[in-house]
Amino acid sequence: MSETIPFPQNRTCPYHPPSAYRPLSENGPLSHVSLFDGRTIWAVTGHAEARVLLSDQRLSADRQNPAFPIMIERFSNIRRVRTPLIGVDDPEHNTQRRMLIPTFSLKRTAMLRPRIQRIVDDLLDRMLAQGPPAELVSAFALPVPSMVICALLGVPYADHEFFEERSHRILRGRTAEEGEEARRELEGYLADLIARKERERGDGLLDELIDDRLRAGSLEHQELVRLAMVLLIAGHETTANMISLGTFTLLEHPDALAQLRADDSLIPGAVEELLRFLSIADGMVRVATADIEMAGQTIRTGDGVLFPTSLINRDETAYPSPDELDLERSARHHLAFGFGIHQCLGQNLARAEMEIALRSLFRRIPDLRLAVPAAEIPFKPGDTLQGMIELPLAW
Repeated sequence: MSETIPFPQNRTCPYHPPSAYRPLSENGPLSHVSLFDGRTIWAVTGHAEARVLLSDQRLSADRQNPAFPIMIERFSNIRRVRTPLIGVDDPEHNTQRRMLIPTFSLKRTAMLRPRIQRIVDDLLDRMLAQGPPAELVSAFALPVPSMVICALLGVPYADHEFFEERSHRILRGRTAEEGEEARRELEGYLADLIARKERERGDGLLDELIDDRLRAGSLEHQELVRLAMVLLIAGHETTANMISLGTFTLLEHPDALAQLRADDSLIPGAVEELLRFLSIADGMVRVATADIEMAGQTIRTGDGVLFPTSLINRDETAYPSPDELDLERSARHHLAFGFGIHQCLGQNLARAEMEIALRSLFRRIPDLRLAVPAAEIPFKPGDTLQGMIELPLAW
């Protein structure tokens, strides 16, 4: 194997891939990276090759496979727990996904849009009433998807500080033990919530699953708990990062922002371009369960395979001038939501939340600006979802 590049690394600019990753794209659609434990795995940077491989059932998402690559040291306990949806293969994955598809369909999302708009408007009312400066992550970017996913699942938003803090420790805890402790605490909270719902029905997806699946015996209690945890964490963490980083990126690209303010019909396409450009979930991984030939290379059984979306979504064979933010670009075929059977279940909801949040934010506060120099604003390290830690704004 040729000299490998360590993965993951920190970005030097919150909306660009680490410059140290550049040789990965220059070396062709498949190359290699090294992990914290010295293991070397494949990195797929070609857009076309990634779509083919992510659709190949010989690549497994099963985290309990002993050969599944551990990307970050604090996730070294990942094999202890079977993770629904994102960490299982078909037919188990298909069974779980089919239960949830109606809730996250385009039709159901369209029905939720008025509720999302009310949440966004209420939060912006509070921001404006308090006056500048405002910290966007805590005042807006995080509460929007957190309130929405709570309403959808039937989780009390009054408990948001508890589950947001545990989610933070699961994703960014300093050690494997800290993340494991947070996981157990969040599982305990959700187990108690589900038990209460079994006694007294509420309104939400969890209540529907209790009635339709748990009581019928087609879903086990522990599986429902872990399914709820995946949906709760994914439902607020990812979109919160996209709203905060998307806002920062637009403020740092005034020409693009002016274009958007002049014609907000560009919003849906702008959201797709931001998803491509930012690629906040930069590190889907799989393990090969059979030999696979691709681009003149052989991925052997047991090899780890990484899909760095920040590079895949900037493949110049798929996107001309990929390092430019172009709000009129046709970017819908990006891989920010993954591809194949594990493509993000909540993508319709995420798009709706981003469209409504960004449209309303820039319409309601037309003179929005950074409250401090961009270089002073902290953003997240490369070993977690990308986004802003804080985003101080003024108007």
